[in-house]
Amino acid sequence: MKVNEIRDMNPDEQVEKIKSLKEELFNLRFQHATGQLENPMRIREVKRSIAQFKTIQRERELNIRQ
Repeated sequence: MKVNEIRDMNPDEQVEKIKSLKEELFNLRFQHATGQLENPMRIREVKRSIAQFKTIQRERELNIRQ
């Protein structure tokens, strides 16, 4: 997902997307531990997406306070 697309989402949508990404990350880690993970790079992609969402959330928090 591109950063501009994330910024266009409202805060509630972002929270829901983070929640779903965290669930996906949990499932990927579980698959990795049991040896069933087909694409190990997906873990990295999901972690990066979560970080992008959280970064944009923090930017909005800081802009509100100023």
